[in-house]
Amino acid sequence: MLSQLRVLEPHPGILAFYDGRVAGHRFAAEPNWVDDGALSLGIASYALIAGGQAIVYDSHVSVPHGRFIRSELERHGVTDIRVVLSHWHLDHVAGTEAFADCQVIANARTLGHLTARQAAIEAGTDHGLPVISPLILPDTVFEDRMRLDLGGEPVELISANIHSDDATVLWLPDRRILLAGDTVEDCVTYVGAPEEFDIHLRDLNRLAELGAEWVLPNHGAAEMIAQGGYNAKLLAATADYIRHLQAADPRPMAEIIAPWLKDGTLRYFEPYEAVHAQNRARVQAMRAAIHAL
Repeated sequence: MLSQLRVLEPHPGILAFYDGRVAGHRFAAEPNWVDDGALSLGIASYALIAGGQAIVYDSHVSVPHGRFIRSELERHGVTDIRVVLSHWHLDHVAGTEAFADCQVIANARTLGHLTARQAAIEAGTDHGLPVISPLILPDTVFEDRMRLDLGGEPVELISANIHSDDATVLWLPDRRILLAGDTVEDCVTYVGAPEEFDIHLRDLNRLAELGAEWVLPNHGAAEMIAQGGYNAKLLAATADYIRHLQAADPRPMAEIIAPWLKDGTLRYFEPYEAVHAQNRARVQAMRAAIHAL
């Protein structure tokens, strides 16, 4: 199960636990949300380490993945672990049982989503198999912003509505590093609520105003994450793509994002064609519903 899990170190004291984007590699033979929504696109969870302390940003796609992260941290001498959840989607919370004795932090919307869906997630009827049982809920909740200290370095938790309405990003102001969760992806964002495009654009602009020099997404190219991450243009590329969806741009995905492919901000990755098709279908369904009123 963990044969393709790679440990990257994009910056000193920041580990990325990356799985997926490997041809022929699957979590399970039968259809499942781990392969379809995570490994097919490539996924990273992160850990920030300072001495004996660590902040884990998402617990990965399974309990074995979570246990691997924890064992790697312990190998580094970590004894005090806090977990921050980027949002409620299953590929980000599935491994939390491995940290059941640790503080688990999320924003209030994330707790609300997980609480409402807990029975279905544990039964495998929310997004299908595999089940996540028990589902470990956050025990520490914040609104809008929260500040943590990691060995003297400030770590700011910032809520946003991009990709999902309960996103939490991690901002390291001293190093100008933004751990972005699923608010941005390479090569296009997944859109669950096109009726909230204006909010997504507002919050992307709010994140851009932080002035990040490095952006570390959960879904991106392993080689980019390994070399430190993306630059802030990834935020601009995401906003540009959303505007094209708003305008019902009929062109293929590769044409829409062509300027960002040309300047190296994005890398074309064929599995995102399915994401783009789903995004377009949701936009069309929203427009049809509006016209039917």
